[in-house]
Amino acid sequence: MLKISKPHAVLTPFPLQGHINALLKVAKLLHLRGFHITFVNTEYNQKRLLKSKGPNAFDGFTDFTFETIPDGLTPIEGDGDVSQDVHSLSESIMKNFHHFFSELLAKLHESAIAGLIPPVTCFVSDCYMPFTVKFAKEHALPILLYSPCSAGYFLSSYYVSKLFQTGELPLKDKSYLTNEYLDTKADWIPGLKNFRLKDLTTLIRITDPNDLSIKFATEVGDKCHAASAMIFNTSKELENDILNALNSIFPSLYTIGPVSSILNQSPRNHLEYLDSNLWKEDTECLEWLELKEAGSVVYVNFGSITVMNEEKLLEFARGLANSKKPFLWIIRPDLVIGGSMVLSSEFLKEIADRGLIASWCPQEKVLNHPSIGGFLTHCGWNSTTESICAGVPMLCWPFFADQPLNRRLICHEWEIGLELDTDVKREEVEKLINELMVGEKGKKMKKKAMEMKKRAENDTKPGGCSYMNLDKAIKEVLLTKR
Repeated sequence: MLKISKPHAVLTPFPLQGHINALLKVAKLLHLRGFHITFVNTEYNQKRLLKSKGPNAFDGFTDFTFETIPDGLTPIEGDGDVSQDVHSLSESIMKNFHHFFSELLAKLHESAIAGLIPPVTCFVSDCYMPFTVKFAKEHALPILLYSPCSAGYFLSSYYVSKLFQTGELPLKDKSYLTNEYLDTKADWIPGLKNFRLKDLTTLIRITDPNDLSIKFATEVGDKCHAASAMIFNTSKELENDILNALNSIFPSLYTIGPVSSILNQSPRNHLEYLDSNLWKEDTECLEWLELKEAGSVVYVNFGSITVMNEEKLLEFARGLANSKKPFLWIIRPDLVIGGSMVLSSEFLKEIADRGLIASWCPQEKVLNHPSIGGFLTHCGWNSTTESICAGVPMLCWPFFADQPLNRRLICHEWEIGLELDTDVKREEVEKLINELMVGEKGKKMKKKAMEMKKRAENDTKPGGCSYMNLDKAIKEVLLTKR
């Protein structure tokens, strides 16, 4: 009898922490549904993963393999345990990754001929790796493009890049960035009600029409039209009006989020402990949290890319200390511009009984710990959806890209967060932390956050809308060549 091999999906994330985390969750869900997985990291990031997790961390997984390609960038001096520059990565993706990916596919083809792996049957790619669409077309295979960002950010980027093509952007000069122009309502984008220009993609702040970011965003939009379909880590519950507007542009669109919630409710298997943190996790913080009262701790993490100067970090430090609330603060080695920041011994002594500082942590475990009462966040989409899945309200300090738009959703559409001013001051940090943790607004936000958690669980359990959409995307797109 002819043996029918497993479907084989090649997954390619944009080579930064948040994107890798997001696509790995999709990879796990596909693996649970019977797919052989090839997950493609850059050599730089795979090296960091092995340093973080251990040299044998990815050995022995059945039907789940990691492959690597170069990134085309100049090697980073030192131990290379830092996030790479987004602009440089985007440029290299446009110039070099086509060649690197071609060589990888040839290698996979040879392995399939030798009977070592099933033949590649489909692609699932981060939408910010647009070159993969060409390969799917050349091999006559289906491709799903996955947006790891909010649907609102994707929609705003799509429209803003079009304005550069028609000549309505860029802004005439940098004065538009400071003269309250960005407070103008963005009523020309369907689906984004009551959003201001400053809530949109940070592409709108670019004043050079030849900026690489615009070319890259345009390329992404074009390739998304050419893909078989798109999947989003969101739901109708979270972004209904935005998704209706997107659906008119990209009719083959599936919402499968929050992906964290689908995974949390999925059967456990040998991939349960497979993760993709590029920094070594400090798991002692979980033991520390065990000693704290329920709902009493502020969790502080600005993600994998946000950077700040020493002055801002000190304002956060003083605000946290002055709030008198227990806090767990993640300070990455590359969080402060120009090098690591050493907090004074006096400060560390002052907060010793109620504050813990770590370099990285298992975020979802932290957010779901009973002692966590609030999340001071940069509003990345992974952090946003993970906070919703944990029922934790947020204090928002966005940095760039999709984060300002996510803040608008969190604070004004869903009303489960408070806004911190960009020019952060210790007095405001202290005040808003107290409001978040023990104030009347904070209590209302906590209640709403728990309601959103429940709705997310309903959406992502068997029979829920997002759960069924994932199965539809698999059946209607990824398995069409079987």
